[in-house]
Amino acid sequence: MTRPRKPPLRPAPSLDTDAPEASETELAAARPFAEVFPDLAAAMRKNLGGRPKADTVKLPVSLRLDADVVDHFRQSGAGWQSRMNAALRKAAGLD
Repeated sequence: MTRPRKPPLRPAPSLDTDAPEASETELAAARPFAEVFPDLAAAMRKNLGGRPKADTVKLPVSLRLDADVVDHFRQSGAGWQSRMNAALRKAAGLD
């Protein structure tokens, strides 16, 4: 049994009529986006999403804890890591 042959691929058009290739004159006159639209460029650079910056920076660490200790904090629900941090701060005499 032979497979049916696929038609040959057509070459892509060399010129997109919606975005024609820029001429040498247009390329020479081009300016950076931030220079043409400084306010828009500044707004785009700004981090508008995500979590707000904390007053105190938290460091990611890896440590080994007893399973029952971790289970105790996890069973308390969302925010268990913050509660564990508070318990460690209290035990260390930082609060």
